[in-house]
Amino acid sequence: MDRVVAEWLASTGAPSVSVAIVQDDRLTYAQAYGDARLNPTVPSTAATRYAIDSASKEFTAAAVLLLAEQGKLSLDDPIAKWFPELRAAAAVTLRQLLTHTSGIRDYWPQDFLTLEMTRPTTPGAIIDEWAQRPLDFEPGTDWQYSNTGYVLAGAVVEKVSGETLFKFLSRYVFAPLHMTQVAEYSASGAAMRVPAGDAAGYTRYGLGPVVPAPKEGSGWLFGAASLAMRPSDLALWDLSLIDRSLLKAESYKTEFEPVELKSGRTQNYALGLDVESIQGRLRIGHAGGGSGFLADNRVWPRERTAIVVLTNNDWADPAVLTARIAFIVLAPTPEEARVRQLFQAFQDGKVDRGLFSLVGNFYLTATVLADLQASLSPLGPARLIELESESRRGGMTTRRWKILCPGARLEAIERSHPDGKMDEFMIAKKTD
Repeated sequence: MDRVVAEWLASTGAPSVSVAIVQDDRLTYAQAYGDARLNPTVPSTAATRYAIDSASKEFTAAAVLLLAEQGKLSLDDPIAKWFPELRAAAAVTLRQLLTHTSGIRDYWPQDFLTLEMTRPTTPGAIIDEWAQRPLDFEPGTDWQYSNTGYVLAGAVVEKVSGETLFKFLSRYVFAPLHMTQVAEYSASGAAMRVPAGDAAGYTRYGLGPVVPAPKEGSGWLFGAASLAMRPSDLALWDLSLIDRSLLKAESYKTEFEPVELKSGRTQNYALGLDVESIQGRLRIGHAGGGSGFLADNRVWPRERTAIVVLTNNDWADPAVLTARIAFIVLAPTPEEARVRQLFQAFQDGKVDRGLFSLVGNFYLTATVLADLQASLSPLGPARLIELESESRRGGMTTRRWKILCPGARLEAIERSHPDGKMDEFMIAKKTD
């Protein structure tokens, strides 16, 4: 793990990254690398808090589900129940807000702070300006990410519960799960200062130097992206998703169900969660991105595994590191296991010819194997072997694999018969 993270930091120039891992029923790993602050340098530790930005949406959705369990609202209630002054958006439901199928215009599609976002605001002002605009599409007919929808959802939580969104979450989520170091960075009217013990956010322009990132004005993030915490706190939330320990069974069924549009098309998003099947594995979670911070939170419920990666930069995607960590901690599928074994065998010059058909063995002459070993061995061990596509051709299954090593990015083309024997496993340098 240390080598993998060090390589990621060196290749990206990110100031720091903090990682937490859940396996089975416990936190098995929590470690920070690099510097939480620059000039003067402050090393990051496992106790350092990072902004999780849009991963906060997981919690806003949970707050709505908790109120539904208490009988105080329904996911299919229209927003007009609490905001009758809204025009086109009045018929939008809570469910559509939480699944990004509302058609309400997103106030922050850019990857930088607009002039407006550098100034203080309130959730009410965001709603007045953005939720009153014409809808981008008829609710339920399309999917477009909308921070505005989650600001509205957070405002509904406050109207229904009679307390602030953060206080409600603290009472019903953070305290029960022992998430003791959660902070709100964007309270309306609060000064947008990052506490001294927390990570500071950094940015860069093109390939320029690393500089402090500008901070969002107060009030902008609210129910969409306002939380900061340690990776270990987010890991406790992930453990509750694995154990289904906080909400009722019906709520989890609803929370994990990908949204179906009116056309019948399914979108890989549920209530505040990406919901995807990756090589037959269910994976849920959410990414986060703001000014100076990026987050990646991924959970494999059936494997009872979760990976949290938080970083104080806004240019180097932490999902890349998540994938490399998953390569370490998740058991490979049978196809992945075979490719891992084969790539290592090519590097070692000890290939099991029983894996190949007569055609495959004809190609793998002593000269070919020698060239493979001589060229692949210096690249170092695989850090990631990932299936990119699968198709059929010539009665065989064709698989395209991405292989990452410390010394190179490679691709491999596999062509296998139904009995598993391969005609081909050709490796080349990845050029795109």
